[in-house]
Amino acid sequence: MELNNLKIAKGSRHLPKRVGQGIGSGMGKTSTRGQKGQGARQGRKVPNGFEGGQLPLYRRLPKHGFVNYGRVEYNIVKLGQLEASFKDGTEVNDTALLFAGLIHNLNAPVKIVGGGELKKKLNVTVQAFTASAKEAIEKAGGKTSVQSLKEARVALKASLAALNEGAGETEDK
Repeated sequence: MELNNLKIAKGSRHLPKRVGQGIGSGMGKTSTRGQKGQGARQGRKVPNGFEGGQLPLYRRLPKHGFVNYGRVEYNIVKLGQLEASFKDGTEVNDTALLFAGLIHNLNAPVKIVGGGELKKKLNVTVQAFTASAKEAIEKAGGKTSVQSLKEARVALKASLAALNEGAGETEDK
């Protein structure tokens, strides 16, 4: 098989509907839009759920459930991930977790949870810990401290600025 021999499988592609091509096509005259009315007009726009002015179904049904708007959604990091990603004696904070790929943004606070085993001595500074995770880190000889999300963002900007300065100096040489 070569590239010049490749063909699309028969029946996998369909021609578009050709409307308005005469009465013999079965889609002539009104071009499948029916007789008169809003749907037959050019530029028709009917919102999703619109029922011609009748109270729509989503408004006829009762409200259901509860959404807690004060809920805090955390970036979760497990102890096993810390063990695999960092060397012994490393300073672990939001920036280090971001660069290691364990979290993807700093829009949500970071929480360390127990999951896996930690044998390395790490100094961890994040927004929250579970009791088991805090105990495991301190048992391994590390330290835990809590930092606000605002402080973490300031530290990230400072480290990015330091990286940019370092990159600028190497380009000048």
